[in-house]
Parts: sequence; structure tokens; C-alpha cells
Amino acid sequence: MENALLALAGAVVAVTGTLLAPILSQRMLGRVQAEQFDRQRLVAEAQWEREQRLAEVEKRRACYVTANSGYRRYRIELMKYLWRVHKGEATPEARAELDEARHAMHAAFAEAQMVASDAVLAELDALTQVLAGQYSRTMRLEEGRPRPEGGSFEEIQAVLLRLGDQWKGMRAAMRADLGVAPGPASDSPALDG
Repeated sequence: MENALLALAGAVVAVTGTLLAPILSQRMLGRVQAEQFDRQRLVAEAQWEREQRLAEVEKRRACYVTANSGYRRYRIELMKYLWRVHKGEATPEARAELDEARHAMHAAFAEAQMVASDAVLAELDALTQVLAGQYSRTMRLEEGRPRPEGGSFEEIQAVLLRLGDQWKGMRAAMRADLGVAPGPASDSPALDG
């Protein structure tokens, strides 16, 4: 009788295993598919975040290029106009060129205010203040009423020429914000004149 019970128990286990095998294998397959879906979702999220970071860096880089070139152009035009004022050769066309460069610099600064890091904005703001002060002094010099202190041609020109050190600080802040290694420490020839 014991053999019959053992056979019956074995048959029950075999039938139960046969009946439960598809259910268990389907559950395991479902679990494996869910884990695979979660891995794919995580990979897709990581890819999306990486693309967003790269797009953000590219946006800042383009903004910094625009700001750098806009500020340089304005400084150069201001120096040229100052020289024309000094020689008594300032013309409405030269003033229009200066104003165009000034407006381009302001547009670049406005864009930077929406995109740039605080460190870069601090550098740009300091540069903007110096350029605005020298613009005002140049206009007063042209009108024949220079400021008693810092308003002569030589003094304005000296400030504009010394902007190279501030430029290096601005460039370093931009490069650091973009994760680029620091550039050369020497003055750029484009800033000297």
C-alpha cells in the first residue's frame, strides 16, 4: 500500500508540475521582460540627459562666441572712433559703425544673461561697465567737454588698451564653464590695437 501511496503522490506532483510549468515560465518570462524594459528605459533616459547636457553646452558655447566677438568688435570700433575724435575726423558714418557695434554687443550681453553662468556674467558685466564708461568719456571728449579726471584721449585709450587683462578673465571663465582647459596666458594680438 505504501508503494501505491508513493506512486499516487509522485503522480500528483508530476501532474501539478506539468500544470504549473506554463504559468511559472510565463511569470518568469514576464519578469525578465519587465527587467529588460526597465534597463532599456534607463538607457534611453541616460541618453536623453546626455544629449540635453551636450545641447546646453553647445548653446552656451555659441553664446560665448557671440559675446566674445561682439565685445571685441565694440572695443575696436570704440578705439577707432576715439582716434577719429582725437584727430578731429569723426563722421556720422563712423558714429553709425560704432553704434552698430555697440548694439551688437548689447544684444550679445542680453543673450548671455539668459544662458551664461554667474561667473561668466560677472566678467561680462564688469567689461560692459568699463566699455560704457569709456564710451561716455569718448562722447564727452567729442562734444568738447571731457571729464576732468580720466577724460583725455590718452587716459581713455590707456583704459581701452588695458582691457586685455579683463578679457583674459572673461575668456578663462567662459572656458571653465564649458569644461575646456585654460587657454594661453599671453595677450591676444587682436586685443592690442
